[in-house]
Amino acid sequence: MRAQERSHWSPRRVDALVTVAVIALGVVDSWVKPSSGLLTGLPTPVIAAASGAVGATLWWRRSRPDLVAAVVIVAYVMTFTPAALAVAMYTIGTVHRRPRILAAYTVAGFIAGIAGLRGGLPDAGVREAAYSLALILGPLAVGYVVAVRRDLTAATQARVADLEREHLVLDERARAEERAAIAREMHDVVGHRVSNMVLAAGALQVGPAAGHPDVVRTAELIRSDGRQALEELREILGVLSVGPVHWAPTTPQPDVAQLPGIVAHATERGQSVQLQVNGHPETLSAPVQRAVHRIVQESLTNAAKHAPGAQVRIYVDCRSDGVHVSVGNGAGTGRPYADLPSGGHGLVGLAERVELLDGTLTAGPHGDGFLVSAFIPHRQGVS
Repeated sequence: MRAQERSHWSPRRVDALVTVAVIALGVVDSWVKPSSGLLTGLPTPVIAAASGAVGATLWWRRSRPDLVAAVVIVAYVMTFTPAALAVAMYTIGTVHRRPRILAAYTVAGFIAGIAGLRGGLPDAGVREAAYSLALILGPLAVGYVVAVRRDLTAATQARVADLEREHLVLDERARAEERAAIAREMHDVVGHRVSNMVLAAGALQVGPAAGHPDVVRTAELIRSDGRQALEELREILGVLSVGPVHWAPTTPQPDVAQLPGIVAHATERGQSVQLQVNGHPETLSAPVQRAVHRIVQESLTNAAKHAPGAQVRIYVDCRSDGVHVSVGNGAGTGRPYADLPSGGHGLVGLAERVELLDGTLTAGPHGDGFLVSAFIPHRQGVS
């Protein structure tokens, strides 16, 4: 509605309305009372036509303000057209800012007004002169004030826009610095601890316990998990860090094709896992495949942590409308690892990842075990 109102009162329509109104006033004024200009004594239709012609020049007052003002001032000497002169002076006030130019127009208009009055009314006095001066100064001052106020408003709006952009830049910079600080902290603390774990596992493989196959196999699993954790940590830190990433992941990006490897790795750790993949997972976008990979990975870790020895069933169904993932486990046969950190943050992160893909994830007790279920729709054009 507001856009339509602005279109209805566009500058050209305003100019048309003003021009028609001034023409009408000039013609009516010529018929109602004699002209005070130098054309006094001519037939009324001639004076009315001259007044209308002067008013018609206002149509070009925006594109040629100085030319229109000059024409109106000169014409004012010939025929009394106060409305046209007032509009012309108002336009000059909105266009010019230099005092010398405004003063020149004031003097020119005043001289023209006195000349027109003296030509039509030889006995014109101070009152008529004051009227002529007010007819010029009043519209000129109003136009100048309106223009200055418009300029101040535009400058204020521009300043507000600059401040908003500056605020956004500062806010983004603060966020980037905060992410960089988090990245450094994670690298210094988590990276250091995981590196020590990998080194300790390597020491087991070459130390006195190297003759025990079970110890060697467990140490290799710890080293393998530690190296993968470091690669994934570096990938995350590269996203959090400010500026270019100084490292690139050397392992393939997580996808559904890696699920058999995850299952084999979990089996080596002693878990009993069954995997079933239906459909065509290769048609899924990269973000969706990463999400499926993370869901399975986190669910297997939770099952190993809270339900050791439980049977885990992984079901991935790629359908025409999306992919459904479910990872469920029964009751554990072993004792949960109470010394391992927990808190459900992994599942919270999974839920946020799935929500970003317009999907849904639920997790909770199911029968005598636990079930993680998610559905992620197809997203066209995402890689």
